[in-house]
Amino acid sequence: MTLRTIRWTVVSLAAPLALAARPATAQTDYYNTDVGRPLQTEDAYAIERRAVEIQAAPLRLERSRNVYVWGIEPELAVGLLPRTQLELGVPLLVIDAGAAGRSAGVAGLDASILYNLNAETRIPALAVAAGVLAPLGSLARDEAYASVKGIATKTLPWARFHLNLQYTFGDAGNGDVVGAAAAELARWTAGLAVDRAFPLESLLLSAEVFTQRPLVAGEALEWNAAAGTRVQLTPRLALDLGSGAHLTGDDRGWFATVGGAWVIGLPWRAR
Repeated sequence: MTLRTIRWTVVSLAAPLALAARPATAQTDYYNTDVGRPLQTEDAYAIERRAVEIQAAPLRLERSRNVYVWGIEPELAVGLLPRTQLELGVPLLVIDAGAAGRSAGVAGLDASILYNLNAETRIPALAVAAGVLAPLGSLARDEAYASVKGIATKTLPWARFHLNLQYTFGDAGNGDVVGAAAAELARWTAGLAVDRAFPLESLLLSAEVFTQRPLVAGEALEWNAAAGTRVQLTPRLALDLGSGAHLTGDDRGWFATVGGAWVIGLPWRAR
C-alpha cells in the first residue's frame, strides 16, 4: 500500500463520517486522541475528571506476509483525578495464516496511566504515561512488559502537532510479536502526528509517521505511516477510522482500524 493509496483511503473513509456529523460546539471528545483511535500517536490530554470512556469494539486488521491478524481490544478509561487518566484493556487476537492454520485468544492484560503536566501556553502541553502488558491468555508473551512514554502537544492556528516517545522494558523472549500489541512491544517508538479540527462538524482529520526499534537486538528500524479521522456523532458517542502501512522492516504490509467510544460520568459530586 503506497502513501497515495493511504491518502485516498482515508479521504473515502472520512466522507461518510463527515456527512453524518452535526454542528455541536459542546462536543469535544473527538479532539482528544488515544493510542489506536485512530493513530498510534496520541495527544497530551487526559479525559475529564469523573468521566468514563467505554471503548466497546475497537477493531484493527493487519496484513503482512499473507497473514491476517484481527485485533479487538475492549478498553475502559476513567478520569479519577484531575488531569489523570487510568486505562484498562484486554487485547483479543485472531491470527489467520491460511494453510498454516488459524489461532485465536487473549493476548494480555493492558493497564496504563497518563498524567497531563500542564495546560498548553507558549510551551506545548506535556504528559507522562506508564503502562504494563501482563502475560494473560493463550497468545500473550511469557513475561510482563512495562513501558514509559513522554507526550507533547502544540497547537497552531491551522493544526495541532503531537510528539510521542516511548520505551519498553523486558527481554525479547521466544514468541513472535503480532497484531495489535506489536507497537507496544517495540523496544522504543517515536511518533509525530498532525491533525486538523473542524469544530462546527465535530470532525478531526489526522496523519502520522512513526518509527520503532524491535525488541530483538540487531533487527532493522521500522518506519510506518498512517492517517485517520474521528467524528463526534452525539455528545457522548465518537467514531473513528484509520489506515496505514509498514514502510520498512521484515513485516511490510498494511493495517486498518475502526472504533468508537461512549462517554459517561461517574455518579459522585465534585468537591
